[in-house]
Amino acid sequence: MERVCLECGNVLKGRADKKYCDDTCRSNYNNKIYSDASIYLKKVNGILKKNRSILAAKNPDGKARASKKQLLADGFNFEYITNMYTTKEGKTYYFCYEYGYLPVENDWYFLVIRQENRA
Repeated sequence: MERVCLECGNVLKGRADKKYCDDTCRSNYNNKIYSDASIYLKKVNGILKKNRSILAAKNPDGKARASKKQLLADGFNFEYITNMYTTKEGKTYYFCYEYGYLPVENDWYFLVIRQENRA
């Protein structure tokens, strides 16, 4: 039984465990396999970076307030965060990297910067 390249289908010659004709076929094959995951990761990372930059722009001094309407108008996406922190009092802060927000009253948010990450 002839062995064929997983990418182009050409007959393989050489080692018994060879799967591809050359490095180009190997790269193309692996790029196809991982491209779907890469596209999703790039999309999510783009959203997180945008959220972070919006929070950074609204909070240059380390503490600020912003309305949900303001954040949404700037393109903030509340569905994507990097982590959460719950205080002893039960308040939950939501973070995009080191920039975070705490929901307060009437669709307002208290904006913060995580102190241990500041240089």
